[in-house]
Amino acid sequence: MVDSDRTIKQALLKQRGKVLWLTGLSSAGKTSLALLLQDKLLKMGHLTQVIDGDILRHGLNKDLGFSLNAREENIRRVSEVAKLFVNSGIITICCFISPTREIRKLAGEIIGKDDFIEVFVNASLETCEKRDVKGLYKKARSGMLPDFTGIDSPYEFPENPDLEVKTDQEDLESCTNLMINYLIPLITNQ
Repeated sequence: MVDSDRTIKQALLKQRGKVLWLTGLSSAGKTSLALLLQDKLLKMGHLTQVIDGDILRHGLNKDLGFSLNAREENIRRVSEVAKLFVNSGIITICCFISPTREIRKLAGEIIGKDDFIEVFVNASLETCEKRDVKGLYKKARSGMLPDFTGIDSPYEFPENPDLEVKTDQEDLESCTNLMINYLIPLITNQ
């Protein structure tokens, strides 16, 4: 019944639901890319939903800290929400540091391997620190922000992402176009 409901919803939307999971360091450009991608997809007639880590940390996940267990629970909850959207035929763009391979694996298992697209938003730590408008890296380096990914908490680079965009080497427009070119064949109903 669930699969037939999804098929009907996707037919109505004239698209297939997928989850693009944007992972990378803080200030790598995940949210900027997601918003530009969403804008371009909407203009092409596709229904999308961006799920951003910063926003969920102030709402659904405001009870969670930044320990490894709390980060895992954050990603588990987000993945369950993303799965609801994708099962409704919506192209869902998730922006989460999701620092470990195990956490990203969990997200992929919950969402489903056929619907999960891991996008590594790659920018050097130096670039991310230069872009940091919130001053988070500075706070982390001074000890005011413990367990900050990339400083005193590790970020495990994806070994085999579905797609990698290098935001410290290419502009947002080029990176977004790479994502669109990858995504369109996967979401277009034939």
